Amino acid sequence: MTPVMHPLIQAETLCSMQDDKHLVVIHAGFGETAYANYLKKHLKGTRFVELNTDLSDIKENAAQGGRHPLPAVQAFARRVARLGITAQSHVVVYDENKGANAAARFWWMLKALGHQKVQVLDGGPEEAEQAGFPTDTNIPEVQPATAYTTEQWLLPTASLDEVTRASEKNTVTIIDVREPQRYQGITEPIDLIAGHIPGAINKPYQHNLNTHGRFKEASELRKMYQEFTADTTLVHCGSGVTACHTLLAFAVAGLPIPKLYVGSWSEWSRNNKPMATGTHSKGTS
Repeated sequence: MTPVMHPLIQAETLCSMQDDKHLVVIHAGFGETAYANYLKKHLKGTRFVELNTDLSDIKENAAQGGRHPLPAVQAFARRVARLGITAQSHVVVYDENKGANAAARFWWMLKALGHQKVQVLDGGPEEAEQAGFPTDTNIPEVQPATAYTTEQWLLPTASLDEVTRASEKNTVTIIDVREPQRYQGITEPIDLIAGHIPGAINKPYQHNLNTHGRFKEASELRKMYQEFTADTTLVHCGSGVTACHTLLAFAVAGLPIPKLYVGSWSEWSRNNKPMATGTHSKGTS
């Protein structure tokens, strides 16, 4: 049996792999300035993906799947092929927000495509640069690969109907990873309405990191999440992106990955669903 690759890689380890012919480093950006930021400076040899255009299939109405719906699995497979990623590739992905902007989402999607060798750079590109990984402004030449033929996402997701039943019956734990003020309904800077799904508990994704901006130790993350079994837990955020940061934390803890509710609050709050404010009895951690 092939050993499971740890979901994180440290900067020093990445530096030691610079000459590995199978290494593929991905800069995962988000927003209109993402590509310009990539061109200004990135880890040498890094290839670029962008959350809105490469990792989502954004609809005209966010009520249909939320602000960042997943693309069709084969559309993503073709994008992965254009990045030159083969089954032998050792993929390392980073973003500019400790993995929470787009890197964890890319990690989840690549795992859900069936790729095994993928890790998120713990601490981000600054850590690698400080450890001695060279930076560049050039766009690397890439030899396209053969696309994966996966016909459906291989990691579990939850639909709006499934989350509705979970909220009504209270038989499944719904974890909301947004900031407490958004969860409590005090403020909502992105979506139309503030609040949370009735019955959801708040476990902000920022709590996955230590004071240095790296993921907490596996034992500490295990204490945070071991009470939540994968088959009775749904994880969501605002649009299905930062939720992947917590799914990554589950993997770091050595726990099975729960279901991702991709539509998240951005879909729920636009579909005339019940909403709650304030804190839940299980509280925040």
